[in-house]
Amino acid sequence: MAGGRGGVLELAVLGSLHETPLHGYELRKRLNALLGMFRAFSYGSLYPCLRQLLADGLIVEDGGPETAKAAAESPLPIPSRRSKIVYRLTAEGKERLQALLTQAGPSAWEDESFGVHFAFFRHTEAEVRLRILEGRRSRLEERLDAVRTALARTRERLDSYTLELQRHGLESVEREVRWLNELIATERRASPAGEAPPAGREGREETSRASAPGADDPGRRTASDDN
Repeated sequence: MAGGRGGVLELAVLGSLHETPLHGYELRKRLNALLGMFRAFSYGSLYPCLRQLLADGLIVEDGGPETAKAAAESPLPIPSRRSKIVYRLTAEGKERLQALLTQAGPSAWEDESFGVHFAFFRHTEAEVRLRILEGRRSRLEERLDAVRTALARTRERLDSYTLELQRHGLESVEREVRWLNELIATERRASPAGEAPPAGREGREETSRASAPGADDPGRRTASDDN
């Protein structure tokens, strides 16, 4: 399946079915809870994705004895309405999921996909988790730099409400950077003998600024200051 949005949905579907076989309705509910936190989820995109996964042999649909066996082996409850189609992973689907969970490049830490990868971190190797977290942090630090630079150039031309909106956005990103710093520190402490791979960008200057929101942020003035 192609990357981008399709790849994110594929990972979300395979990861959800890895937990337990699901009816289409239950799968929709789980995906809405998962993907809805990070981006708009269109139900119209789910069934084309399922058809492609079926065609690729990554999932199967059934409602017979094999589904009952899978339900008995599953640690989670499965809806009991057997008249509906139940989707479950095949061996090939499990291999595909593991391949997706080893991806730690830029596509794994972008806005649209980071949250879905993070949701399945319990199935992801520690080294991959750390690379994704560090990549996400670097991307956000670059974003902070760009916004601060743009504000420094345009502040005098912005009205007070736009400045407040920019400040709110900066503070949101700064909070996420601090959160990532804590997660990265935890991952490194948990790694054997501290054997953590080197970060792509440590972000020393940006991180120190993020730990003290607005220390050098040209958008920190409030609306009352500009009126």
